[in-house]
Amino acid sequence: MNATAKSRAHLLRTPFAYLESALSLPAQKIFRIRREYNSWVADESVEDYALRYTPRSFRKWSEWRVGNTAFGAVSFLALEAIGGAIALNYGFSNALWAILVVGLITFLTGLPISYYAAKYGVDMDLLTRGAGFGYLGSTITSLIYASFTFIFFALEAAIMALALQMYFDIPIVWCYALSAVVIVPLVVRGITLISRLQMWTQPVWGVLLLLPYLAIAWKNPQAFNDFTGLSGRTSGSSAFDPLMFGAAATVAFSLVVQVGEQVDFLRFLPEKTAANQKRWWAAVLLAGPGWIVPGMLKMLGGAFLAFLVLQQQLPAARAMEPTQMYLAGFSYVFSDPVWVLTATVIFVVVSQLKINLTNAYAGSLAWSNFFARLTHSHPGRVVWLVFNVAIALLLMTLGVFSALEKVLGLYGNVAIAWVGALVADLVINKPLGLSPQGIEFKRAHLYDINPVGLGAMLVAAGVSVAAYTGTFGPVAEAFSPFIALGTALVLSPFLAWLTQGRYYIARQPEAVGVPGQLVRCHVCENKFEADDMASCPAYGAPICSLCCTLESRCHDRCKIRSRAAEQAGYFLGRLLPSALSRRVNFRVGHFIVVTLSFCALLATVMGMVYSQETANALPGDTAEIMRAAFTKVFAMLLLVVAVCSWWVVLGSESRRMAQDESNRQNQLLSREIEAHKRTDAELQTAKELADSANQAKTRYVAGVTHELRTPLNSILGYSQILLKGNALSSAPREAVQTIQRSGEHLLALVDGLLDLARIEAGRLRLEPSPLALPDFLAGLVSMVRPQAQAKGVEFIYTHSGRMPTWVQADAKRLRQIIINLLSNAVSFTDTGSVTLHVDCRREVIRFDIVDTGIGVALQDQQRIFLPFERGAAGRRRGEPGTGLGLTITGLLTALMGGDLSLTSVPQQGTTFSVRLYLREIDDPGPLADPPRQVAGFFGNQRTLLVVDDQPVQRQMLAGMLIPLGFRVTEAASGQECIDSLSDELPDAILLDISMDGMSGWDTAAQIRQNGHAHLPIIVVSANVFENEAARLTAAGCQAFVA
Repeated sequence: MNATAKSRAHLLRTPFAYLESALSLPAQKIFRIRREYNSWVADESVEDYALRYTPRSFRKWSEWRVGNTAFGAVSFLALEAIGGAIALNYGFSNALWAILVVGLITFLTGLPISYYAAKYGVDMDLLTRGAGFGYLGSTITSLIYASFTFIFFALEAAIMALALQMYFDIPIVWCYALSAVVIVPLVVRGITLISRLQMWTQPVWGVLLLLPYLAIAWKNPQAFNDFTGLSGRTSGSSAFDPLMFGAAATVAFSLVVQVGEQVDFLRFLPEKTAANQKRWWAAVLLAGPGWIVPGMLKMLGGAFLAFLVLQQQLPAARAMEPTQMYLAGFSYVFSDPVWVLTATVIFVVVSQLKINLTNAYAGSLAWSNFFARLTHSHPGRVVWLVFNVAIALLLMTLGVFSALEKVLGLYGNVAIAWVGALVADLVINKPLGLSPQGIEFKRAHLYDINPVGLGAMLVAAGVSVAAYTGTFGPVAEAFSPFIALGTALVLSPFLAWLTQGRYYIARQPEAVGVPGQLVRCHVCENKFEADDMASCPAYGAPICSLCCTLESRCHDRCKIRSRAAEQAGYFLGRLLPSALSRRVNFRVGHFIVVTLSFCALLATVMGMVYSQETANALPGDTAEIMRAAFTKVFAMLLLVVAVCSWWVVLGSESRRMAQDESNRQNQLLSREIEAHKRTDAELQTAKELADSANQAKTRYVAGVTHELRTPLNSILGYSQILLKGNALSSAPREAVQTIQRSGEHLLALVDGLLDLARIEAGRLRLEPSPLALPDFLAGLVSMVRPQAQAKGVEFIYTHSGRMPTWVQADAKRLRQIIINLLSNAVSFTDTGSVTLHVDCRREVIRFDIVDTGIGVALQDQQRIFLPFERGAAGRRRGEPGTGLGLTITGLLTALMGGDLSLTSVPQQGTTFSVRLYLREIDDPGPLADPPRQVAGFFGNQRTLLVVDDQPVQRQMLAGMLIPLGFRVTEAASGQECIDSLSDELPDAILLDISMDGMSGWDTAAQIRQNGHAHLPIIVVSANVFENEAARLTAAGCQAFVA
């Protein structure tokens, strides 16, 4: 078994081992990829800050406007339907007390929920996260909440569809579609449009709601007294019966979640201040828990109108339809049946539009929260709006009224368990200090699972559902919602005390700004208030809560043991013996969780369908056959569920392993990149040190050559003066000539050093100009051929191809390259020939210098291009040379963009090839005559001022210029030069640079400042590094002589 297989096997044997291994890895920073949201998500007037905190800047509506928007949800006619259903089934007294008790509980539970949501600017899901359920734990409640919205959306839209069918006489399916689809464009713009629609429709709805009851009170007040004697079909009487009361309350408890839709709007209330405190509390009370007050009246009204429908000899099933209820009610208002139907349809349509705006809006928020946490993706609230409406439309086509009581009864048990656990945390745990005071909703700071709220809800829901199904007897079945509420209220603080509240906050929040301050998100680059931002260690910068929710690469590395799998592993480790906990297989556990989740979903769906089909009484055989058929289908689908579960688990595991491997490789790559960065930094430091050393060397060479050239100039100058005269006899003349040759050799060495230093320092500049290539080569041949012939060596010059007449080149440097190579060839060739061949067959001209000399050994062919290095054969021959020729030749060739190559066979000969691109140009016309030997000048005698702090240099220049007819005056310093100009103005100044006191450049600048703008200044210096055109121009000098 290889290492990879062993690693995988270990991960499969040990539960949560992959998580432990991930935690053991060093922190890895995530590379930033800018997240760009689509237009729906980016537009907050459409998105309405779904999945995130509602900022202060967006809470721009008045308390009355927000309260009125939330209060508009009380228009839903399911209240009348539920009131009619429980009154017809359980009688007047049971229905009345059930409505009153459930209404009181709904108000008391809704009050803290509304207060905290409005205070902290969060919706129902974000509130649940921070109130005891955890980041992923609230996913279950999001599903419960989303189910509430599409169930009641379907109920309301079905009521509207029945009214439309009654009025327009079109197929019910089309009415269903119209009732659902018409809501979508009205909800797209969020609270901005919803608030306007609620405000516009509120007066119409209020008037139409009250008219029937006022008309009945005016025309038939006895009906109210008769209503109190309504007997239920199930209870058989109108008297109070505890069991019937409990059954009625179970159905009504499904409305307790309506507070979630209220707070989805209350989060837009402005912050409470001393100025708006009364208005703020009024809006919270009336539009939050206060919705249940008119809600109770509407349920009682629905029970009363259902009673009137029964008086018209319609069946009980029709009497529970709100459309029939208000047809009976408006019949007291209008005598004309057409007006009765018209008023009923208008009222039903207005009521259903108002409530389904809220249902659809709340559903889009719930589904957004649900899928964003499971998939780390958010296509936009609008997408989930359409999704929610589509589910409701499907339910309508199945007929939601047939199993209304059973569906709402089951849902009510689960809903009250959720609300009870939530309220317990807000009103018990927080005041007692068992949970944090604020509402922390950001993923970056939460555990996935908080056992306090989630555990209390699951236990309470499990117990109440078991009681509802009759497991604990008829009394427990009747009071199952109260069992759920009591269990949640007791269990939540107990679990908070037991866990010491450690599962509320996974890591302490780090402040990224003061409340209300805008902070830029590092990922999406949008600005949000600091309350909506979190410090992210993975990115090393603040990110917004939505980007944090959608981040799929970090794996919650900012927290320790906060993920659901890690928490489960920790719990099993504490619960089971160590030997047994190590044998728990994570893959199997994952499979069991996924399978049970799918099975629960499948059982819920099939249970609803089964209840729908068996709602009406069926013959015994038919019911048994249907039960057997549903059981077989469920069993077969379980096999499909098992296969799909394995597919999900294995796919997830493969993806996780690939991600882990990618993370490891990324870490290795990051380390390698860091190592390269360190190496690059070291190389940069070494380069800077080398450049510094090179500059120091250049300065040293410049200084040394300057000091050498100064006496050399004197030696060569005076030797030239002596040799021009006839005063020397033969023997002294030969001695002076020897001195001159030695000086010239030393000067060549100095010039070579200077050239090498200038090239390496990047200060040597080429001076290309028109060059007559044939004449240039003829001149070189005429120079070298006599040297070769003097040694008895044949010199051959050939060329191939069409040689361009004129090229653009630096003649001085090209001559230096070719002369150097030809001189070496002649020096190291005793017999045979030296050949210069010019190949002009291509644009790149090749110069081949071929000799039949001693050759270059293989081990010397690289070394001879190094400074001061010579081949072994050359050293043995004792040929004079500086050892810099080939070095300078190679550097000059490279500087000209060419290539220098060498092929050699010892004792047979050597070939040097120079390849240069010499651009052919047109004939430039007549050029200036070449310089000639100066013998004097025409005109009046000229006066030259020689400025140098070295007397020898001044005397040497004077000795060279006076014989030419010049009058020479001298100055030993820059200041002396400036002072002498006031006495006599020369025709030109020969100025040295390096002088004590004022330098030559400063002297020239001062001369120009003193008004001598047109006085020629010629710089005479042995320091050729100072020969820069820019400096000459800046100082106002005309020439530089070295």
